[in-house]
Amino acid sequence: MLSPRKSAPRSVIFLLLAALSSAAACTAARGPVPEFDAKSQYPAPSGMQTAVLAGGCFWGVDGVFKHVKGVTGVVSGFSGGSAATAHYETVSTGTTGHAESVKITYDPTQVSYAELLRVFFSVATDPTELNRQGPDEGTQYRSVIFYASPEQKQIAEAYIAQLNQARVFHKPIVTQVVPFQAFYPAEAYHQNFLELHPNYPYIVYNDLPKLRDLKKEFPDLYKGR
Repeated sequence: MLSPRKSAPRSVIFLLLAALSSAAACTAARGPVPEFDAKSQYPAPSGMQTAVLAGGCFWGVDGVFKHVKGVTGVVSGFSGGSAATAHYETVSTGTTGHAESVKITYDPTQVSYAELLRVFFSVATDPTELNRQGPDEGTQYRSVIFYASPEQKQIAEAYIAQLNQARVFHKPIVTQVVPFQAFYPAEAYHQNFLELHPNYPYIVYNDLPKLRDLKKEFPDLYKGR
């Protein structure tokens, strides 16, 4: 069963033109995203860590981070609202407070939290778009960093300030930095969607280009499947 939102996509030509236009606009809207300046101030914590990020449709964000070295697991789901409304059909109304999110489990000795955010800002999402991402509109597609520790909060806020000050993007970053409360996995048919449906038109035109950008911009972090 495919998502009711995207199971009957608009014409392939329309999707292709929209995706090409969105990709071109995103590329033109920023320069290279630099590393986090203060990374040396945050030594790697011990043990496996988690990061919860939201940046548009979770299919593409999930697909990107599954190809990042040091990431051992990614789950698509919802964060920002209550358990009672953590269902795709309800979240799609845009009235629940939830954002389509991913929960990333990673080894901080292989990839740092700041490096995950660099990938997030560079290829997983456009952090300057408010309550939308590409062809998807609504608060459920907003850009959010759900921090789980004081260190994650400090890194996220300092990194955003660094990028804004350097004018890396031609518009201010609107990504929210808010405390993590809970994460609710999405329905089974949303999990690992890009890997299972690589020829699905929405994936072809909106998300596969993100993987190509990841491999091009982060060759040292990219891992195949």
